[in-house]
Amino acid sequence: MQLGLFENRPNYFASFDDLVDYMMKMEDDPLFPAGTNMVIYRGNPAAKLMIIGEAPGTNEDRLGKPFVGRSGQLLDQILNAAGFDPEEDVFVTNAVFRLPPGDDGKPLRKPTNDEIDYYQPYLLEIIRLIDPVIMLLTGNVAMQSMLGQTGITKLRGQWFDYNGRFAMPIFHPAYLLRNPTRTPDGPKALTWRDIQEVRRKYDELVR
Repeated sequence: MQLGLFENRPNYFASFDDLVDYMMKMEDDPLFPAGTNMVIYRGNPAAKLMIIGEAPGTNEDRLGKPFVGRSGQLLDQILNAAGFDPEEDVFVTNAVFRLPPGDDGKPLRKPTNDEIDYYQPYLLEIIRLIDPVIMLLTGNVAMQSMLGQTGITKLRGQWFDYNGRFAMPIFHPAYLLRNPTRTPDGPKALTWRDIQEVRRKYDELVR
């Protein structure tokens, strides 16, 4: 973790708005030269349920909000099905805050380890300021940033203690779109089980 990023700020940021303002003006992060936009969050900063994605896609880069493409639409459907209002009950952010440029003619690529590590202090500061009770880590990039592990198929659906918060890895909605099977042990069925457990834990801790 690059705590040196905040070495001149002994109390870090006084408010979430201060952090967002600072991040929107950043020009020294590794993905700034690619010319993509800073994409920080959508939803309610007062929410107790946080969802952490991987990195913006092209729709997110264009609109400046995470999870607004097909994956975001599916995420909202999953949340609604579990009784969560995506705009009121949930805060959505990413582990990497700019769209990674494509390699070898490909439009998109996975964030590098260095990029994940660079943006991690900003994600941790978002968590400190938002102070969620439950965090959902969608996909391997979010898991790597928060837990230092990958292997979403093995770890999804399990609760982890993250500084007194409940964190659960779940399949990224993009993975569900690529694997639409409805078998009892398929990704969609497993995700439904996971979000039902999240609903149970939320009702236990928040309500």
